[in-house]
Amino acid sequence: MSRDQRRVVRELVDAHGQTYAEEAGIRLKDTPQPLYRLLVLAHLLSARISGSIAVATARALHEAGLRDPRRMAAADWQERVDALGRGGYRRYDERTATQLGDAADLLTERWGGDLRRLRKEADGEVPEVRRLLQEFPGVGPTGADIFLREAQRVWPEAAPYLDRKALQGAERLGLPGDPDRLLGLAGTTEPAVLAAALVRASLDKEVARDTLERAG
Repeated sequence: MSRDQRRVVRELVDAHGQTYAEEAGIRLKDTPQPLYRLLVLAHLLSARISGSIAVATARALHEAGLRDPRRMAAADWQERVDALGRGGYRRYDERTATQLGDAADLLTERWGGDLRRLRKEADGEVPEVRRLLQEFPGVGPTGADIFLREAQRVWPEAAPYLDRKALQGAERLGLPGDPDRLLGLAGTTEPAVLAAALVRASLDKEVARDTLERAG
C-alpha cells in the first residue's frame, strides 16, 4: 500500500508541484520585497475566488508597480482598484483596495516594511508568526496558512507546514492524514512543494482524478 501511495505522491508532485509563489512569478527569498509580494498573494488567495484569478491579480499589482509596501501605500485607492480589476479580481476589488493600503501602512509603521521584523518579534515561533500575520487587514487564518505554507521555503522554522487545506487534499487522494507520514512518502520533495500540490488536489477534483489515474 505504501508503494502505491508513494506513486500517487510522485505523480501529484510531478504534475502539480508548482508553488503559488512560483506561479505568480515571485522568486521567493528571505528579503523584504518577495516576502511582501507573498503576503499580498496570500491575501488574494484567501478570498472566495479562483486561484488562477488571485495569481493573475498578484501579477497585475506587480506590473502596476505596487510591489512593496511603500508604493502600495502611496498609490491612491483608484489605482489599486484598477490594478485589481486588470487581474480579474472585480468581485472584491473595492474592499481589497482599502485593505491593501491599510496593510501596507501597518507593515511600514510597525515593522519598517520588512516582514523579517515580524518574524523576529515572534522569536521565530510559528504560532505567534501566524497570529501576527492576522493583524493585517484582509489576512485571516486562511491567509496566514497560505503565507506560511509558501514561506517555509525560506523560513525553515515553519517547515514542515501542512495545514488543514493540504491535509484535505491528502484525504481526497487516499493518502495519510499525518504530516510526518506524508513527508515520508514524498522523499526529498520540499515541504512547500508537497503542500502546494496537495492544496491543488483539495481545490480541484480534476487534479485528484488525473493523479489517481496516472498512478494506476
